[in-house]
Amino acid sequence: MNTELIGIIVSFLLTVLLAFPLGKYIAKVFGGEKTWTDFMKPVERLIYKITGINPAQAMTWKEFLKAMLTINMLWLVYAFFMFLYQAHLPMNPDGNPNMTADLSFNTAISFVVNCNLQDYSGESGVTYLTQLFVITFLQFVSAATGIACLVALFNGLKQKTTNNLGNFWQIFTVSITRILLPLCIVVAVLLAFNGSPASYDGKDTITTLQGDTMQVSRGPAAGMIAIKHIGTNGGGWFGANSAHPLENPNYFTNMVEIIGQALIPISLLFALGFYIKRKKFAYIIFGVMTLGFLCLVIPTVITEIHGNPLIAKMGVAQLTGAMEGKEVRFGPAASGYWSILTTVISTGSVNSMHDSSMALSGLMQILAMLVNGFYGGCGVGILNYFIYIIIAVFISGLMVGRTPEFLGHKVEAREVKIAALVTLLSAFIIKAGTALAAYYVVHHANADWAVKPGAWLNNPGYHGFTEMLYQYTSSNANNGSGLAGLTANNPFWNITTGFAMILGRYLPIIGPIAIIGLMANKKYVPESAGTLKVDSVTFGMMTFAVIIIVTALSYFPPLVLGPIAEYFSIH
Repeated sequence: MNTELIGIIVSFLLTVLLAFPLGKYIAKVFGGEKTWTDFMKPVERLIYKITGINPAQAMTWKEFLKAMLTINMLWLVYAFFMFLYQAHLPMNPDGNPNMTADLSFNTAISFVVNCNLQDYSGESGVTYLTQLFVITFLQFVSAATGIACLVALFNGLKQKTTNNLGNFWQIFTVSITRILLPLCIVVAVLLAFNGSPASYDGKDTITTLQGDTMQVSRGPAAGMIAIKHIGTNGGGWFGANSAHPLENPNYFTNMVEIIGQALIPISLLFALGFYIKRKKFAYIIFGVMTLGFLCLVIPTVITEIHGNPLIAKMGVAQLTGAMEGKEVRFGPAASGYWSILTTVISTGSVNSMHDSSMALSGLMQILAMLVNGFYGGCGVGILNYFIYIIIAVFISGLMVGRTPEFLGHKVEAREVKIAALVTLLSAFIIKAGTALAAYYVVHHANADWAVKPGAWLNNPGYHGFTEMLYQYTSSNANNGSGLAGLTANNPFWNITTGFAMILGRYLPIIGPIAIIGLMANKKYVPESAGTLKVDSVTFGMMTFAVIIIVTALSYFPPLVLGPIAEYFSIH
């Protein structure tokens, strides 16, 4: 067990050590400084020429959001029809069928918004064509969209007074050519050399040691697995995701994928400090996020190592912890660490079944997605954290009796209202969706016209409620992981979670961009003796307290009905 813990610690330390120089490099890329990837400039100029983009054109926050939302809508329509007619298109050696309209609707939204909630099984639900030219493509552009929106926030913080948040198209393009592609090439090569398939062959028939024959799906998976983690997407080439031996062949690839999914979110924190020249401010945010992460991961690893107390009461020794639903190659500690990292980062990939996690672990996973601001996904993690900062600044201003300021700009009623609206709407999406699903179970279980809840909700009581709560929490957080006891491929879940994913993606992006656009356009206020120091440990702890209070006030009742009640029922 000590070896497993050492593996976890080494993985995290390596992530931070790699993230620091990467953050400095990212700041140089978006600052227009010279970098080793300048050889990509001719490619970028060709893209601008073909698409008619003027990369030097300034954009206000409204123009920036218009460009982002327009192209995202175009990708949504493209993906929907590709999934709907994939069986009639080439590169389908296994003969996989078309998606139904509701599943195509859900899947298209899921990958456009960087959620990657999969209501289908990877190897049998899509073709090689849609895996590569829809899913893998969307995993690149959705991650680049999040990074571009974060850089807009950086630009607003960097300037004293401005209405220019940068050019969306230029930032978006550079995010792919200078950051995502180079990192994915490295990770894909490591995965391919360790056993992840990278060919276009169809299923292979093998003979097991027992003499049975079975078919094993293959395909050019290594590249898609690389961007699924580097871009904090999480969708698996195979249905079992990174618990599949071809998607995650050994402990080395397990560490590569763990490091890969956290690398850009953490490096963007350091990039913030270098870019706006406030490194201490970035370190404070990193410290708060790391504290929050540790508060979630430590209880999870401990409870997974100790295992189920009900089994212990039966007199059965649990020498290996809670192993049901876990990969024996990695063990309960490494699986527990992955489960929190993937929900904190909003990747959503899994190397074990979260439905088999202990009740306390399930609570920690849901809390990670409810907060959605500890590291978070590519770009959007800091955008979510920015909402908490605005609320903390507002409360601090009330406490000292003066108009709150943040980095030289007054935080007034409009900004606070937007922040409050984003927070309240997120809570509404999750709780309203869960309430609707619970109502459906209770009141329409025997209706002739209804999809029988027993067909998709296999666990009664507290855990069944947790499965429904988890599904909407994951959708709203653009996480994409799920509890496998909930069979979600039916019109009810496909449609309702589809709308939850749209709102959960764009509201937390539109809100911060609008706030920084409004603030950056105001007159700069020089710091004085009465200015709130946002790069202090005191303000960091204030923000941490706001996160705890907002999350508790918003979600305590459903958490009590689900994972907390389940925890006490087995103890």
